[in-house]
Amino acid sequence: MAVPESVIEIGSTGVRLLVTEFNSKNEQIILDRSSVPLNLGRDVFTSGSISQDTQNQLLQILSRYKEQLASWGISPSQTTCFALTAFRDANNSDPVMDRILVHTGFRVKTFDGIEENRLMYLAVSDCIKDQPVNNKENTVILEVGGSTTELMMISNGKMAGVHSLRLGTIRIEHHMKSQTSSYDDIQRFIEESITNTKGTLETELDMSLVKQFIAVGQDMTLCAVLIGQPISTFLWKIKQKDFSNFVHEIQSYSIDECVAKFKIPYSEAETLQLSLLIYNMFINLTNVEEIIVPETNIRNGLILSQRATNNEELQKEFNTQIVSSARNLLRKFHGDEQHAECVRMIALKIYDSMQNELALSENSRLLLEIAALLHDIGVFIRQDHHNLHSYYIIKNSEIFGLSRNEKAIVSQIAKYHRGSSLPQDEENFSMLPRSERMTIIKLSAILRVADAMDRGHIQTFSDFSIEVYQNTLNIKTKNSQNTVLEKIAMSEKAGMFEDVFGYKVILV
Repeated sequence: MAVPESVIEIGSTGVRLLVTEFNSKNEQIILDRSSVPLNLGRDVFTSGSISQDTQNQLLQILSRYKEQLASWGISPSQTTCFALTAFRDANNSDPVMDRILVHTGFRVKTFDGIEENRLMYLAVSDCIKDQPVNNKENTVILEVGGSTTELMMISNGKMAGVHSLRLGTIRIEHHMKSQTSSYDDIQRFIEESITNTKGTLETELDMSLVKQFIAVGQDMTLCAVLIGQPISTFLWKIKQKDFSNFVHEIQSYSIDECVAKFKIPYSEAETLQLSLLIYNMFINLTNVEEIIVPETNIRNGLILSQRATNNEELQKEFNTQIVSSARNLLRKFHGDEQHAECVRMIALKIYDSMQNELALSENSRLLLEIAALLHDIGVFIRQDHHNLHSYYIIKNSEIFGLSRNEKAIVSQIAKYHRGSSLPQDEENFSMLPRSERMTIIKLSAILRVADAMDRGHIQTFSDFSIEVYQNTLNIKTKNSQNTVLEKIAMSEKAGMFEDVFGYKVILV
């Protein structure tokens, strides 16, 4: 009998456990779940580290969860234990992770905001897949947390932008309460923060054109139960006017009144008003008449993510959204989209022709695809040394679906798509794991050849074949176009490919 799947989330306000299994219809069935409050976020935002008292509480909670999981036949090594922004930002996160491993056996992973977005997208997609929700509409998916607010924008079914905003309830509370306790001042601070963000968001999606607003989180689920209408077991809708009135009404409640009226823990009541205020202000940027609320979370998304590698359809759809996010980033920086698409097509064709010899990880093809789309994005800053500017933009941008480490790899590939320097010339390059070094070297070599084939940015070669024969990679064009410029470019840029793979590149 298969062991149920389990995850533990260490968040800024609590530690949460989820145990699930999948039935014959591949539906996720919840077997067990628990949530214990923990003021980890307040520690980090106040002192920059996780206090000794909080560490001890965290170990007690995890020890209890270890016993709880044992009743399901699940060991710590079979459980994915992950921590979010507050834990990751603590200056003593490494020794705390080590202490957790020694005392409980749980090995903690840390996720950044964009990884949280990826997992939440999977969770929401699964929750609404069989429901009357239009996934081709302009859509915003929003989750307000203690440390950050996670935002995804979808235009006509394609990912338009992702943002991890440092606009969490505990972060705001700590920042503002040291200055003022006035509700009006706090509201103004949030309004100004969101207004300043609005300009950036609307370069990716006009908020007034949003037709569908999906709000995720336990506070929104509470609202849905109180004032919403059920669509299905785990999905509600709330009229925008009803929600706005509810948010306004509860701002006058004390924390004790929130605990008594809504039957929620004190730790949740402390941030409820602030959380709903943030949701409401983002909703007011749009013209939606109702809000969709799925009862799901990042823990569900993580379990779905672990299964996605065995689900070709889900993985393909997810990769499509990653590529859409990269294309939208290119568009945002006014990149040459036709050249980018041409280089992408050529690079993937070379990759596929050599796949048996590459010995790279499964996601390396996707990383090459993203790097090919974004390799010239640095031209937005300056044409000279634009590869260095591309490196900077990619590394510091948010690309849906890519972890921080994957984004770093893509930025390095773009950095070395031109120029005389090689990855091996960098002192820090040798510090990377061997698998990452080989991914960067091999994919950079392929990208250089692909870029050389569209030197003039005029998409000369739409039809060509690739043949690996003895010590050569023969690229045979199937038209009568003049290839002099491309051959010159190939002689300049194919050296890295020849050194890495041992094949001389011949364009005929």
